[in-house]
Amino acid sequence: MPAKSKAQQKAAGAALSAKHGDTKMKDLKGASKDMAKSMSEDQLEDFASTERKSLPERKD
Repeated sequence: MPAKSKAQQKAAGAALSAKHGDTKMKDLKGASKDMAKSMSEDQLEDFASTERKSLPERKD
């Protein structure tokens, strides 16, 4: 499932970084923290790998 906005794509990237151990979970905030807790690495990779060019900055 692709990300619906650039903000969602960024949050997924941050959560994926924490899942991989590159970022500490305590450093995550908001949506990225929730995503890291509730989504698998495969789901996060799908969101994080979405092409950003055509996405809005934020979803209404």
